[in-house]
Amino acid sequence: MHHRLGPVLAVVAALIALWYLAAIPMNAQNSLMLAEREGIVLTPATASERRNMSGFALTLAEPSQAVARAFAQDRPRLPSPHQVLAELWDSTVNQNVTSKRSLVRHAGITLAPTLLGFVIGSLAGIALAVGIVHSRLMDLSVMPWAIASQTIPILAIAPMIIVVLNSIGVQGVLPKAIISAYLSFFPVTVGMVKGLRAPSPSDLDLMRTWNASATRTLLSLRLPTSLPYLFTSLKIAVAAALVGAIVGEFPTGAVSGLGARLLAGSYYGQTVQIWSALFGAAIVAAALVAAIGLAQRVTLKRMGLS
Repeated sequence: MHHRLGPVLAVVAALIALWYLAAIPMNAQNSLMLAEREGIVLTPATASERRNMSGFALTLAEPSQAVARAFAQDRPRLPSPHQVLAELWDSTVNQNVTSKRSLVRHAGITLAPTLLGFVIGSLAGIALAVGIVHSRLMDLSVMPWAIASQTIPILAIAPMIIVVLNSIGVQGVLPKAIISAYLSFFPVTVGMVKGLRAPSPSDLDLMRTWNASATRTLLSLRLPTSLPYLFTSLKIAVAAALVGAIVGEFPTGAVSGLGARLLAGSYYGQTVQIWSALFGAAIVAAALVAAIGLAQRVTLKRMGLS
């Protein structure tokens, strides 16, 4: 176990150390401003002189003051790791789940369209992959459009989806789920196409020798062979679905959800809240990917493919 955890912990420790170091120059302007308010003589002496200086220059000019006040500011440009951890603890453990400040509540609200969009996108991706593999016409016509659809920035198309659906009376979870489905169907399509084409020519010849129909070949050979590819693409798709649900909350002016938590933090300059919401989203994504990984291990083991 220590052979596996050792490298991971080393990387995490290095990232945390870099994070603390980066917080010093990022917060140097605020640090020196706080020191000036306490009557400490600084170099440069006035705020106007420091305004055009970079964070690194300010840190080199007043290293003691920059370091001493970099990690405990109310509204830092870059909050320190312990500030984010404290905010995460306060907004999860110390808050009632029904509270508007509870990050668990916000995550649950975002999770509903995430899962719905993930299911819709996955089913659409699987159906599209089956059609592409069995139809040369779909392979030549639909696949390029599926690829081109992913070049459109989701921030540009999300408001359009919200407005169009709202004009026909569709509100609530479904518009955000459709945005999630839009992001999640493509990796499933690509993974399934690769998986459905994974059987060797000899296996396909054997099915033809048995006079198996295309449907029987799909169910008995192509689908079982594609499962490892499918589960890998599902892990990517569920993370993309979460991003879609969060982005879908931006144009709706939502007051609940991880996206709303990010917006509220940006409106009021609460960078610690923003970072805690980001880490909350990362934790939710990691849990969803882990759940799919568990389903993958169980399924492949029962099928004798692992």
